[in-house]
Amino acid sequence: MNASADSGSEDQSISQQIDAIIAKPGDWRSLALSQLRAVIKKADPAVVEEVKWKKPSKPEGVPVWSHDGILCLCDTLKNSVRLTFLKGAQLKDPNKIFNTRLDSNTARAIGLRQGDVIDEDGLRALILEAVELNTSKGKRSGS
Repeated sequence: MNASADSGSEDQSISQQIDAIIAKPGDWRSLALSQLRAVIKKADPAVVEEVKWKKPSKPEGVPVWSHDGILCLCDTLKNSVRLTFLKGAQLKDPNKIFNTRLDSNTARAIGLRQGDVIDEDGLRALILEAVELNTSKGKRSGS
């Protein structure tokens, strides 16, 4: 089995850590993050969940979804939830759901605010395209 748990996880599984991150805001952001997670896992049943970047200002860390490399990560901000694709600039985004970090040379993100509806079909397409990018034999970026 893969020992991907960070050294601060003690007895909590990665799934439980992400459950705790989702529950922390206790408002619409929790629901949005839960919905994003469900779409990601349904789009790619082989996706690996991780928690990374634990630090004093964010001791719980950041939920990350990987498949032969990071696909996306989610930040819960004060007034929004941001799902960032680290290689988003390389994705076609046919449904045009990226709405933030559009000027980045590498990443693209989907910013959700209270009342926004998640474009599940568009997100599913991005996840599948990101998986294809990560698993393609011609990928160029380092690990």
